[in-house]
Amino acid sequence: MTTALFYILAGYLSGSVLFARLATSLAGKTAALEASEDGNPGTSNAFRYGGFWCGAATLLGDLGKGAWPVYCFRQLSGGAALGAVPMSLVLFAPVLGHTFPLWHHFRGGKGIAVTFGCLIGLLPSWRPLVLFALVFVFFSVVLRVDPHFYRTAVTYAVTLVLFLFRFPFAIWGGFALISGAVLLRLHLSKEQRTRPAVKLLWMR
Repeated sequence: MTTALFYILAGYLSGSVLFARLATSLAGKTAALEASEDGNPGTSNAFRYGGFWCGAATLLGDLGKGAWPVYCFRQLSGGAALGAVPMSLVLFAPVLGHTFPLWHHFRGGKGIAVTFGCLIGLLPSWRPLVLFALVFVFFSVVLRVDPHFYRTAVTYAVTLVLFLFRFPFAIWGGFALISGAVLLRLHLSKEQRTRPAVKLLWMR
């Protein structure tokens, strides 16, 4: 249990490091990031307002801070924690840190890239990562939901339902907590919420 508490705390604290703010600050483009429409310190805005290298550094940082605590905890536990509550909390901690970061007055990003990172940390169990990616692509390309606010909400909700039927509690329980944090951050964001629209790929 001590090991689990360490990785839960370490995951939250590392999740609280907002690489978008760090990268744009080093590039002298923090003002542009803060002036963005939704003020989200995440990968998408790092690319948009900071440029390619800021975006790439943010993406790698966000993926890494999600992956490392999950992967290390799994290795130390020999994979046995997959059926336990501690694993779900370790899976959740980096996203909680990113969405409600201690270092930034609990005002963080949406947590999408960090979610991918946490699921990467489950490797070689690849099915959760692939399933989340497929659902994300489906609602981004095949049955496109706009604006991004609703697309993200639908993606997490549908993925959670699919996880309930396919994976042990540690994974779907952790993803349920992740979804709760992401949806709460979306609710609190400054992003404009225009009327949702759904577009089929073959009808554009």
